[in-house]
Amino acid sequence: MNETVALGSSRALWNRDYLDLRSDEVLAQILDRGELAAWRELVALAESDPALRARMRRVVFTVPLAYAHFWLAALANLGEDVSLDAALPRDADL
Repeated sequence: MNETVALGSSRALWNRDYLDLRSDEVLAQILDRGELAAWRELVALAESDPALRARMRRVVFTVPLAYAHFWLAALANLGEDVSLDAALPRDADL
């Protein structure tokens, strides 16, 4: 799936001119503030991209995200080895 219509127009990119999934900051913004349609596109892309899944995993474990456990479950569903009860960063930890 090369379509990124929802990702490219996501409100998570409010401070960006364009979608650049090579940026961990952009990826973190989408994971934290994206809409369901954008998340679906991201998961579809990650399904066939092990490097993207690895970056998503790294972001989940280093950036406080509102839905971090959701993303761990999504990554586990994509075949990533994650612990669903892992300690995750919180805003107070930074």
